[in-house]
Amino acid sequence: MNQTVVTGMVLSATPIGEYDRRVVLLTKERGRISAFAKGARRPNSSLVAAVNPFAFGEFTIFEGRTSNTIQSAHISNYFSKLREDVEGAYYGFYFLELAGYYTREGQDEREMLKLLYQTMRALTHDKIPNRLIRYIYELKTICINGEGPQMFQCVVCGCKDNLSVFSARKGGMVCSDCLQDIVDGMHLDTSTVYTTQYIESSRIENLYTFLVSDRVLVQLGRVMKRYMEVYVERQFKSLGILETILEN
Repeated sequence: MNQTVVTGMVLSATPIGEYDRRVVLLTKERGRISAFAKGARRPNSSLVAAVNPFAFGEFTIFEGRTSNTIQSAHISNYFSKLREDVEGAYYGFYFLELAGYYTREGQDEREMLKLLYQTMRALTHDKIPNRLIRYIYELKTICINGEGPQMFQCVVCGCKDNLSVFSARKGGMVCSDCLQDIVDGMHLDTSTVYTTQYIESSRIENLYTFLVSDRVLVQLGRVMKRYMEVYVERQFKSLGILETILEN
């Protein structure tokens, strides 16, 4: 066995047997990995809190021929405030699930891990609405994975002027001269277009530093809902629960 230390966040933890857990981590060094936390469900285990979703820190792992085992953990942030807020917690679970969908083992996922960490911080600081955090996170996640919409120029002709209509099927903005074949056009305010451009082009550290009007927030929500319906081939369980909570 080889021992290694990785920095990452727990995406999920599933009970295995009577006392163990199977943990999925998003790590800086190895991307998304799975590992067993033996005895983590025993009350006196040092891993009881360390292998819960949202926990961020350093994990010492033994790498076996067929599986990994978490030996110990030093957690620097549990994001425990999320556990006091059902709505905030399910926003967080959705963000973890989306990160798990997009990330892979052995790939460089440092940007995704940084985005996930900063997003959890934003959720716990109450500076901007959770809905805005969601739309920022969704758009930036898709962009990091190279599937983001083209918001800076017309996807048909490349023109950078008169961009007011968004087409999910076309993959981004369409100028006023290229609308004839657009069947799913969505008119956006200039402020909404600018907001999407800012999210796509900004450093992760600068993402959660602004507010938008209610109108822009609604338009952002429509853009992301439609875009993800077209390009993300999965229904997220945590998102379904979140939407049920928000309806009540």
